[in-house]
Amino acid sequence: MKTILTTFILMVCVTAMSAQTDTGYVFTNIKDLPATSVKDQYRSGTCWSFSGLSFIESEVLRKGGKNLDLSEMYVVRKCYEYKAEKYVRMHGTINLDAGGAFFDVFWVLDHYGLLPESAYKGLNYGEDNHVHGEVNAALQAFVKSIETNKNRKLSTAWTGAVDGILDSYFGSVPEVFEYDGKKVIENDFTQNYIDIDPSDYVSVTSFTHHPFYQKFILEIPDNWLWGESYNVPLDEMAEICKYAVENGYTIAWGGDVSEKGFSHKNGLAIVPDDNVEDMSDLERAKWEKMSTGEKDKTLYSFKKPVKEKQITQGMRQEEFDNYQTTDDHGMHITGLVKDQNGTLYYKVKNSWNTNNKYDGYLYMSEPYLKLKTMNFVVHKDAIPKEIRKKLGIK
Repeated sequence: MKTILTTFILMVCVTAMSAQTDTGYVFTNIKDLPATSVKDQYRSGTCWSFSGLSFIESEVLRKGGKNLDLSEMYVVRKCYEYKAEKYVRMHGTINLDAGGAFFDVFWVLDHYGLLPESAYKGLNYGEDNHVHGEVNAALQAFVKSIETNKNRKLSTAWTGAVDGILDSYFGSVPEVFEYDGKKVIENDFTQNYIDIDPSDYVSVTSFTHHPFYQKFILEIPDNWLWGESYNVPLDEMAEICKYAVENGYTIAWGGDVSEKGFSHKNGLAIVPDDNVEDMSDLERAKWEKMSTGEKDKTLYSFKKPVKEKQITQGMRQEEFDNYQTTDDHGMHITGLVKDQNGTLYYKVKNSWNTNNKYDGYLYMSEPYLKLKTMNFVVHKDAIPKEIRKKLGIK
C-alpha cells in the first residue's frame, strides 16, 4: 500500500509539473481600453488605414462619442488620388504603391473628412473582401505612363482618368447617404460624429541619425506625405507608450513584423535572448550542442515565456540602418497586460481577421516594442508633461 501511495503521489506531482510547464502564456489585464471590432484588410496593403482608423475610432470613444465603423477604403481612395498627382509632380521619384502611414489618415481627415463603412465599402470589383493586386497594378501602370508621357506635355484628362480607375474598383463617393436612420451629406458626417482635431496628434520615434527633441521626416518609402516625427531617446519613447495606455490613450503603432519572434497565429511579438554570454555554463554547453533548427525551436516555440533581449539605442539604430527594421505593418495598441511572471506586454489589435489565438489581437513585449517600433501616433496629452516640454509641445 505504501509503494502504491508513493507512486500515486509521484504521478500527481509529475502531472502537476507538466501542467505548469504547458500552460503557455497566461495574460492578466492591467489596462484594457475601448476599441471597436477587429477588421480584415485581407489581400490589401492597407494596414495603415485599418490601424489608423481603428485608433481614431477609439479616440472618438474616449471622448464620449459613438461606436463607429469608419471606411478604410475611402481613406485609401483619397490617398491614391493625391499620391498619383504627387508622383507625377515628382517625376516618378516617390512611392506609388498601396503602402502608407498614419500621416495619410489624418491628412484625409483634415482635407476631406471621413465616411462610415456602410456608405463606402470600396468593393466594386466582384470580391467580398479587399483584394488589391489588380487595382494596384492598373493604377501604377497608368500613372507611370503619364509620368513618362512622350508628348512632353500633360493633357487635361489624366486626373479624371485616375478618378475613373478608382471609381471602377472602389466605387464613386456618395454625396448623400443614409446613416443612423437619416440622410447625411458627405461633409457633414465628420462634423456630426467625429470630434477629432488632427493638430492634437503627434508622431513619435527614436533614432540617433537626427537630433533628439526635434522633428524630422522619417526616411521610409511609405512616408510619401513627408510627415514629421518627434525624435526622443529610446527610454523616453517607451515611457510615452506606457504612460499613454496607463492614462487611457490608445496608440497607432507602426513597425517591423518580419521577425521570427512575431507570430500572429500565436498572438505574440517577442525578442528572445540568444546571447550565450548571458547563459550559465550548463546552459551554454547545452546551447552550443544544438543545431540552428533546434535553437530556433527552443527560442520560438511560443509555448511559455522566455528571457528576452535588453534593447539599447545602438541596437535599435543598427537594425534600422541595416534594413533589419523596416516599415512593414501598422497596428493599434489598446491595452497593457502581464504574463504569469509579471512581465509587461502591450495588447495590440491587428487587422488580419479574428482567426488567431486571441481573436485578432496579439501581445507585444516591451523589448519588441523598443526594438521594432518605426513610429507611433498619440494624442499630445498622452505624452508626459516633462517630455512634452522638451519637445516644445503645448
